[in-house]
Amino acid sequence: MVPALRYLGSVCGLARGGFPGGFSAACTPAPGKPWLLCQGGRRASTSSFDVVIIGGGIVGLASARALILRHPALSIGVLEKEKDLAIHQTGHNSGVIHSGIYYKPESLKAKLCVQGAALIYEYCNQKGISYKQCGKLIVAVEQEEIPRLKALYERGLQNGVQDLRLIQQEDIKKKEPYCRGLMAIDCPHTGIVDYQQVALSFAQDFQEAGGSVLTSFEVEDIEMAKESPSRSKDGMKYPIVIRNTKGEEVRCQYVVTCAGLHSDRISELSGCNPNPRIVPFRGDYLLLKPEKRYLVKGNIYPVPDSRFPFLGVHFTPRMDGSIWLGPNAVLAFKREGYRPFDFSARDIMDIIIKSGLIKLVFQNFSYGVNEMYKACFLSATVKHLQKFIPEITISDILS
Repeated sequence: MVPALRYLGSVCGLARGGFPGGFSAACTPAPGKPWLLCQGGRRASTSSFDVVIIGGGIVGLASARALILRHPALSIGVLEKEKDLAIHQTGHNSGVIHSGIYYKPESLKAKLCVQGAALIYEYCNQKGISYKQCGKLIVAVEQEEIPRLKALYERGLQNGVQDLRLIQQEDIKKKEPYCRGLMAIDCPHTGIVDYQQVALSFAQDFQEAGGSVLTSFEVEDIEMAKESPSRSKDGMKYPIVIRNTKGEEVRCQYVVTCAGLHSDRISELSGCNPNPRIVPFRGDYLLLKPEKRYLVKGNIYPVPDSRFPFLGVHFTPRMDGSIWLGPNAVLAFKREGYRPFDFSARDIMDIIIKSGLIKLVFQNFSYGVNEMYKACFLSATVKHLQKFIPEITISDILS
């Protein structure tokens, strides 16, 4: 098992604290590895790194990019279990650039969301990545939602979200002509982007700076080396051994986990605390027919209910011009199960035995039943959508 002192679970802490001893970029050659990629910079011909980042999604790639730009002398590798980068959570989300209004003031989430929104716009401008700053309305459709809406507005101001406005019915119609509502928060700096494209741009930056990306490398074991590689002149410079399911090895000094839906398992492999456990939920979206896209101009969200850990069904424009409606939130039977009948026995056992699912179900029982009902009956979802845009009908939707 890897001692927690050498297993860095937070790239923020790693970057702030610096590196003891001033690492060099020395590495051990390992030619002929089929899973070794490098597109630019220098040819990747190493199996030993100062730092290894597990996970080739947007978090792992952003972390790798930031790390190599701040510490260019380090040899850094990214391990990704799939043959392509950024295909799971990074490629399966609504693509919204959130403003930071929802999070508790002074929390790290609030600070990072506000800063991150500004940085993503800046980065996209620098790289020529397309985005749309189409704004968002958080709409109260019932009188009892207005106090929660006003409290959310105050939270946004405390978080430093720029140019927020509370608007009335008349101004709602100016922003969204087909949307009904009593009052709304106007968030003009909310936008949309293709995060997979952003992640691949991060990967290109990382590789051009000399970083290595190793795909088709599914981590199976992490341990401390009992002896140094026979070809290495660095003794125990790279004491951590990471093995994949094919028996191939990578060695390093430090590990950063950005493994998304498998973060708890990677943490457990390292000898660290696997909590909090992953409980996979799937969000299903509906698609508005092209001829009905005129009904929605920007993001339209409901007032969130703080009793539940979800934002609710909303209207989301996409970079390709389509309009997504949703999502629901239903328990998935596979961590990377994107279809209703995707199933993994291992994932199911982990959910039942390790995840605290029973507690979650009891805490959110009525919400869960309602989400399952909406997942089974399209009319239930449409009825909810009609609270905001009454003109929408079942015939307007592609499921």
